[in-house]
Amino acid sequence: MTSSTLTLYDAAVAHLVTMLPTATKLHPIRRSASSSPVAHVSRAVVATFVGSPSADFAIVLVDADALTSATEDSSAVEPSDLLAPAIEAAASGFGAGVLGKARVEDASQLFADVDTVVYELLDGIAVSGWFAIRIRDNGALSGGSSLSDDSVASRLGRINDVEMSLTVEIGRTRMPVRDVLSLEPGAVIELDRSAGAPADILLNGRLIAHGEVVVVDQDYAIRVTRILDIPEGLL
Repeated sequence: MTSSTLTLYDAAVAHLVTMLPTATKLHPIRRSASSSPVAHVSRAVVATFVGSPSADFAIVLVDADALTSATEDSSAVEPSDLLAPAIEAAASGFGAGVLGKARVEDASQLFADVDTVVYELLDGIAVSGWFAIRIRDNGALSGGSSLSDDSVASRLGRINDVEMSLTVEIGRTRMPVRDVLSLEPGAVIELDRSAGAPADILLNGRLIAHGEVVVVDQDYAIRVTRILDIPEGLL
């Protein structure tokens, strides 16, 4: 495993923890030999990113019910919906590609794979969960040989026509689930951005550009003012 690959793993988990909807921020460290999520992996939240490279993700929380404990009906919100933004953040550094929908399933094989890197998620006192990530280099063939650049481009070309979600974001905020469920018409939600500030343009959840909101034929549109480099888009 090269240093650049290790950096990709560490960057993914660093982005993940910033978006986890937990009461306290969790701190990731590589899993120790004495730590095992075996009792919890049957209800992991998993997703797959297809690109170059591709990756498999899984999040396991010791107390997953705590994510929905603030709601009157905990069945109204799925753990996969709550953790999807965190997985999107983890995948943000992988470049162009498609991130599949987050879902709840058994992740035993992923956690047991020798190629999977597992992080403990610490709340400062104990292990509150685990994050597993397995990166698959689409350019690698069995036997250690590599595909040519043309072959890699050809494989990526197969997803050229795949539609991806382009989102314009004028701001965001964090709210407890109880406050979201209590929203009514007329409620005002304060965002983290001042009036007149540039809007963010996100491709499949990843920041790629800034722009300004305009009106074209009575419809809202976005005028691109700046295209971001990859490192900038990860900030």
